[in-house]
Amino acid sequence: MELLIASAAINIACIILCHQIAKRRGAKPVFWGVMGALFGPFAIPFVFLAKPEAQ
Repeated sequence: MELLIASAAINIACIILCHQIAKRRGAKPVFWGVMGALFGPFAIPFVFLAKPEAQ
């Protein structure tokens, strides 16, 4: 049970972190939030490589 709670907490933290980083860098925050949900901590390095959204 503790493992499940820890995994959920880490996943939620990754969602928030990816979303916030993408928003600051001008990338798509919703897309990166979803990537954080799907891939967890593995998405964080890639959000730093995201290019700004075309206006």
